[in-house]
Amino acid sequence: MKNLMHTAVLALGLALGLPASAQDKPQSQLTSAEWLARIQTDKRAIVTKGMNLTPEEAKKFWPLYEQFQKDLEVPQRAHTRAVLDFVAAEKNMTDANAKRLAEEVLNANVAEAQLQQKHFKQLLKVLPASKAARYMQIEGKMQAVQRYEAAMVIPLVP
Repeated sequence: MKNLMHTAVLALGLALGLPASAQDKPQSQLTSAEWLARIQTDKRAIVTKGMNLTPEEAKKFWPLYEQFQKDLEVPQRAHTRAVLDFVAAEKNMTDANAKRLAEEVLNANVAEAQLQQKHFKQLLKVLPASKAARYMQIEGKMQAVQRYEAAMVIPLVP
């Protein structure tokens, strides 16, 4: 179990490091690990570059963005906790524990989706629909990269 946990932590740690050469690559050529490193280094800069907000829009958008990021921490923490429990249980996973952990992951996903819907409605009050939708796409892509990189190191339930 410790070997598997160490391997998962090592692989995730390696995925988080941004090679120097990745800084020079066009964005379309970055690997998911390189994107993950950029996201973790400066997520706000990625959003800024992707949104092209006017000063008036930025004044209204950034407080909503900060609140959304804060609100997202709760379901994301629950998701991470359940995933770490999956990894820690390794071959000793019982059916009851597998069911409980899967339900925790699903509940965290539902809570996150509800927050996204709430946030999108708030964005529509301060941004044109195209920019609100664009932000949701940017956020969704960043979350997909984060989940993909994490999923690569998480073993399936035996």
